[in-house]
Amino acid sequence: MTPELREQEERLQFDRFDHDDAWALGTLLVGLARERGHAVTVDIRLGDHQLFHYALHGTSADNDDWIERKVRVVRRFGHSSYLVGQTYRDRGTTFEEKSHLDAALYAAHGGCFPIILRGTGPVGTVTVSGLPQLDDHRLVVEALELFLDAKGSEKGTSSPER
Repeated sequence: MTPELREQEERLQFDRFDHDDAWALGTLLVGLARERGHAVTVDIRLGDHQLFHYALHGTSADNDDWIERKVRVVRRFGHSSYLVGQTYRDRGTTFEEKSHLDAALYAAHGGCFPIILRGTGPVGTVTVSGLPQLDDHRLVVEALELFLDAKGSEKGTSSPER
C-alpha cells in the first residue's frame, strides 16, 4: 500500500493554490460527504492560515482535535498522515510507539493530505475527520482527483499535466 500512497502524492499536485481553490475544494468535499451521509469535518490550510473549515451535522469538537493532530504530522513529515502511519505499520510497529512524539499532539491517522505545489513542495493541508482513517484518506484523495481533473479540463489540458 505504501507505493500507492507515495504515487498519490506524486500525482495529486497543483500548479497553484489560492483562497478560491480552497473554497472550491472544501465545498466539493462537503458535497461528497453530504451525498454519502458522512458526518465529517473538513479543514483546508495554506501554511498556518486556515482558509476553509466546515463541520457537518453529527461531528463534534473532537473532530477539530483530530484535525490539529493530523495537520501536525503532515507539517512535520511532509507526507499524508496516512502514509506516515503506514510507514510505521510496514516496519511492524506503530507511530505512537516509535515516533517519540506526544500522541496528544500528533496523530498519524488517515485524513490529512499535503497541498503540494509542483516544483515547490508542500504548502498546506486538506484534512477530513470523522470516518475510519482509511475512509478519511480516500475521501480526501477522491476530492483532490476530481478537483484537479476539473482544473485540467478548464485549462484544456489532460489530467497527467495537472
